[in-house]
Order: sequence, then C-alpha cells, then structure tokens
Amino acid sequence: MRAGGIEAGGTKFICAVGSGPSDIEVSQPIPTRDPESTLRDVIDFFAGRKLKRIGIGSFGPVNLASGSISKTTPKLDWRGVPIRKIVESKLAVKCAIDTDVNTAALAEHRWGAARGVDDFVYLTVGTGIGGGAMVGGKLVHGLLHPEMGHLRMPPSARGVCPSHEHCLEGYASGPAVQKLGSEKTAYYLALGIINICAVLSPRLVILGGGVMKTPGLLTSIRAELKKESYVPIPRLVRPELGDRAGVLGAIALATG
Repeated sequence: MRAGGIEAGGTKFICAVGSGPSDIEVSQPIPTRDPESTLRDVIDFFAGRKLKRIGIGSFGPVNLASGSISKTTPKLDWRGVPIRKIVESKLAVKCAIDTDVNTAALAEHRWGAARGVDDFVYLTVGTGIGGGAMVGGKLVHGLLHPEMGHLRMPPSARGVCPSHEHCLEGYASGPAVQKLGSEKTAYYLALGIINICAVLSPRLVILGGGVMKTPGLLTSIRAELKKESYVPIPRLVRPELGDRAGVLGAIALATG
C-alpha cells in the first residue's frame, strides 16, 4: 500500500510517497522555518495525491496523544503546534505520528539493519541526539517517549544543551563537538550506550546521524565499550537505510 511520509526535522522536512525503499518519491528538502510557512510547503507537496494515510516522524519532544509538538521543545516557534491535526485537516487524510527516531527505528526493523531483531535501539547523533527503542518487536513509548539524548553525564565543561548542564546531547552532538572539540565524543557516546544497555539490554544498536559519519568514530566507540565488563555490549552498526530511514519509517508508520 502506498502512503505518505513526513520526516519533520529540526533543520528540514522531507516528504515522500511510496510503499518502501524500492518504491519512493521524495520531495526536495523543505527548510524548517516558522510552522505556517513550513507546513504550507508540506501540504503543497501532498495536495492532489489522494492518499488515505500519512505518517509523521517528528522532532520532539512530541505529545503523542494529541499529535502536537511539546511545549518544552527548544524550537520556540513550534511549541504546542498541533502538527497532526493540521496535516489531517488540510489534506483530509488520517495521520499517525511518532518521534523521528522511533520512525527511523521502525524502518530499519522492517527493511534495514534490524530485520529479524526485535530488541534494539536506534541512536541518531547530529544537531541533537535522539534514540528510538524497540522491545519485543514493539516501539517503546510509555509516559512520553525515550529521550536518550538527555541522559545525564559525569560533569565536565558546560555542555551546549539549553535544558541540562551535563547531558549526552550537550557533550556529543554536532554543536557540542564544534564547541568542545571531538576528543571525548567517543567516550561520551560509549557511556550513553552503556547506560542504555543497562536499562534496555538491546541486542543491537544502530548509530546514525551526521556526527557518526566522522571517520574512525564508530571504531573509537567500540574501543571505549571494550572497557565495559559488567553490562553485555550489543553489536554496533550503521543504518542500512542511511539518511532515508526517517522518512521511510514515517511511511511504515502510516501503513502499519
């Protein structure tokens, strides 16, 4: 079944129509601006396509019950924006919404690196850090949804996160690497993975995002993880679907 997918990122939105990796029509990146302008371009892409369902994988935090961007998001213009309701009303379609990292995890489970693995984590390291988790073949939600980028870290220099002085995103995201340097990036990412493993015990960790394209970083993280002897460390891999994981996951969310 063909459906629509929206990867709503903090920097850009990607829209697509298709049924999977081999059948996908993708829009040009839509820069994330104010909600009205950005969503107008999104609606224009889908207008006239007569779709029945669209999936949305959004930057967060996201209020999954209401389909709105949380009022705690660092993107001030987007606080409280009912993104699901807007898309549904403008296009007369049914929409499903989740976080962008959860949808990326869903895509990798259906078509990519996590095929056949029902307990894994997808961690994206870019402008921010986010994590999606699947346990027993089901995405983890709970009271909100996982916010792995804000795992607290041992105090060092003041990180770049505006919400916490010492968190994983504050020390290992793209802006953090630019401000603090890359020397301890592998250390902090490894520490974050150890904390995640202590709670969820995943069999696999998929590491995506722009920072993970840094040459040698994945090898350095593996080296740091070898120092851990108490918590079993899972396989670490790159996403098979690359930068398409988010928007493909939105399609997967729409098709169920």
